[in-house]
Amino acid sequence: MALRQTYRMHAAAVLSLGLPLIGSHLAQMALHVSDTIMLGWYSVEALAAVVMGATLFFTLFILGSGFAQAVMPMVAYAVASGNEAEVRRSARMGLWLSFGYGLAVMPVMWWSQALLLAIGQQPEVAALAQEFLRIAGAGMVPALVIMVLKSYLAALHRTQVVLWVTVGGVALNVAVGWVLIFGQFGAPELGVRGAAIASAATQAVTATALMAYASLFGPIRSYGLFRRFWRSDPVALRQVWRLGWPIGLTGLAESGLFSAASVMMGWIGTRDLAAHGIAMQVAAITFMVHLGLSNAATVQAGRALGRGDAEALAEGALTAISLSALFGMLAVVVLLGFPGHLIGLFLSDHDPQRAELIRIGSGLLAMAALFQFFDAAQVMALGLLRGVQDTRVPMAIAAVSYWVIGIPASYVIGIRYGNGGIGIWIGLVIGLVFASGLLMLRFWSGTARRVQEI
Repeated sequence: MALRQTYRMHAAAVLSLGLPLIGSHLAQMALHVSDTIMLGWYSVEALAAVVMGATLFFTLFILGSGFAQAVMPMVAYAVASGNEAEVRRSARMGLWLSFGYGLAVMPVMWWSQALLLAIGQQPEVAALAQEFLRIAGAGMVPALVIMVLKSYLAALHRTQVVLWVTVGGVALNVAVGWVLIFGQFGAPELGVRGAAIASAATQAVTATALMAYASLFGPIRSYGLFRRFWRSDPVALRQVWRLGWPIGLTGLAESGLFSAASVMMGWIGTRDLAAHGIAMQVAAITFMVHLGLSNAATVQAGRALGRGDAEALAEGALTAISLSALFGMLAVVVLLGFPGHLIGLFLSDHDPQRAELIRIGSGLLAMAALFQFFDAAQVMALGLLRGVQDTRVPMAIAAVSYWVIGIPASYVIGIRYGNGGIGIWIGLVIGLVFASGLLMLRFWSGTARRVQEI
């Protein structure tokens, strides 16, 4: 009975942290989903261009978000060990590194057309994607700031505000996007550019709101996150850098697998790329649930490490993994049971290509159901490993699983042997199988060593 009560307490802790984070991730995802739906109604060409442009933006964002994600376990550890100064130092240097990275990648987005043409994209799609990125790229720094503040507030168990601020951002994005994409209320019809303006503006407003909360809200104002913000802290900077760059490269390895799939889908044709983009959006929605639970597991693992509580570390990990697996079962039922309905939500009823896009997308969603558990397992393992500040070996595992195994498998099965989009997605499954198995092995085999260390 005591053991059951212990796991019930762990489940309550993970859900109290994880549910608002899931909501905020879903809301953040809704920014992209709403753009995809509106552009799907606007034109297939605009949708394909934004799929490609958003893929490049997301790839760059994931690489830079490693510093933000490093803040979460570092702040959780500092809080549990009673080191208030370290809370402020870690988060502040996470913001410094995020600012610097965001500014450094701006030229890549400004001159993205040449890059997209070099990787085989169609000229009209590449030109429209660059048009999108030249505006949406202004949201890179605010997006990274949001990530740092979400990590900071999550580690302090302040996840509700993250949820509601992000939900407000979605409403703003939909409203501004609808007006500017379609030219409502006398506004100019901007299409792709309208979606980009809405996205960048929403990121800026959301970042400002979270900064205000972190600065002014009573219980956490005492940490003084922005007090003497301009002062450098080389020791904390190195610590965030050391933990953060492997996280960024790990994310790049995984997002690179899916980005490479988008590139290969673009080789097949515009319709396949558009259907792939829609299927990816649907799969990403289910992934946000696993990601939120993984974030909660990171915080709980970091706090257990800070307290020196090895038993709570292992029990909390098992609980978080079990909750993720339960949701995975539900997601498989939905993806296999209603594929046509899910794809159809993103398309106009009057689109002459609607039936073909639903046919292609439904097959891809069957593949998404196949990799559901493996994708969940790898992100849960990564979250737990980050909680115990183990990031370099997971980076190597991800690189091998996705780039050495997954991408070549997608190319060979999908392109070389002519199996098209389904073959490309089978390669995704193969990469995720290897990653999930090796990362879970890394965490559980390393738990004994962590028990000895703490």
